[in-house]
Amino acid sequence: MDNLVALQRTLDDVTCYVLIAATLLYWVHAVFPKPAWVAEVGTAAVAIASLTSGSLLVARWIESGHPFPVSNLYESLFFLCWCLTFAQLCAEYLSRQKVMGLFTMPFATATAAFASFYLPAQLQVSAPLVPALDSNWLMLHVSVMVFSYGFLLAAGGTSMAYLWVTRKDKQVELKGNSIGSGGMRRVEKTPVRSSFTPAEEPVAVGGPSLSSAVVLSEEIAETPSLQALTLAETLDNVSYRLVGLGFPLLTVGIIAGAVWANEAWGSYWSWDPKETWALITWLVFAAYLHARLTKGWQGKRPAWLAVLGFSAVWVTYLGVNFLAQGLHSYGFFLKQ
Repeated sequence: MDNLVALQRTLDDVTCYVLIAATLLYWVHAVFPKPAWVAEVGTAAVAIASLTSGSLLVARWIESGHPFPVSNLYESLFFLCWCLTFAQLCAEYLSRQKVMGLFTMPFATATAAFASFYLPAQLQVSAPLVPALDSNWLMLHVSVMVFSYGFLLAAGGTSMAYLWVTRKDKQVELKGNSIGSGGMRRVEKTPVRSSFTPAEEPVAVGGPSLSSAVVLSEEIAETPSLQALTLAETLDNVSYRLVGLGFPLLTVGIIAGAVWANEAWGSYWSWDPKETWALITWLVFAAYLHARLTKGWQGKRPAWLAVLGFSAVWVTYLGVNFLAQGLHSYGFFLKQ
């Protein structure tokens, strides 16, 4: 067991430092787009951090013998870190873009650093489960909730990247359905290309479909401004897909938590601060999906909703641990 503890400490440190390197590489590439391999190294660093954080959780799982390594805040933070890196890699695969890393990786780095350097030593070690957590529902509820947080936070980070890319494009509007098929783009004012230059030409997930008022010639269709628009459309689409993955998981996690609460406390819902904020988060992303699926929203309006949901996730996951106590007070570590 001593070897497993030492291995966890090493993996903890490696994860933190590799994530710091990945964050710096993404930001350096944003400022100095050439050479393109800088962003590729950043992606490799994210993959390494995903591997090391996952290995840390496996080592903790073996050492503790718990149903799943999310029994305290330290384990939960590193699980969220792993989920964020995994979601980042999925987003890059879907979009062939790196710009999301500018916004997701700083939060993944802060999560790992918070767990490693801020939490007291007694909260970082494995301990016997408290009675409320000694249940098979632990693996289903907590792991599904944290996994959903990872995808929803990545969606919020991707929406931040969309807003950053289109920060000067006051009159760019995306039109069409939410999954990108047959999407139309209207440009009333020539958009300014983002300062972030991807390593390869941006690819629109749904494929281009330009109105005759915009495409006057092949020369216009190949201008950098239209490439920037394609990048924005891709980010908008990837954010939607990440929410589409995270929202059902959040729903399943909340339902599983209600069943577990009834088993442990005799009530499905107690309006505990964490439960309340989980519901608020669910409502924000439900509004996001409703607006996209029924109202046809695309572009900046749903992006701001996703950013709001991004903030709500952090309050749900960590904020209420600082601000309130309740039935989930086992996660409240400042009371000491």
